[in-house]
Amino acid sequence: MARVIFTANLKRHVECPVSTAPGGTVREVLDGVFAHNHVLRGYVLDEQGALRKHMGIIVDGIVLADRARLADPVRPDSTVYVLQALSGG
Repeated sequence: MARVIFTANLKRHVECPVSTAPGGTVREVLDGVFAHNHVLRGYVLDEQGALRKHMGIIVDGIVLADRARLADPVRPDSTVYVLQALSGG
């Protein structure tokens, strides 16, 4: 199962422990995590199920390409990082 890690800045806003979930795509893995944490889903994904603009996902060191369908592949031994994008000057 893929390992899903949420960065510390997200933990200030919503409970999101390190989790594991099965799946062959980012969508499938995240759906597995969100099945047990509905509040987190609303924070990470928008109403259409796409990644919110202020969020980022990195799978095995590669930035998520498909922000709408979350169809990027995930291997059973993958590490998925979910992070809140930061901006400012």
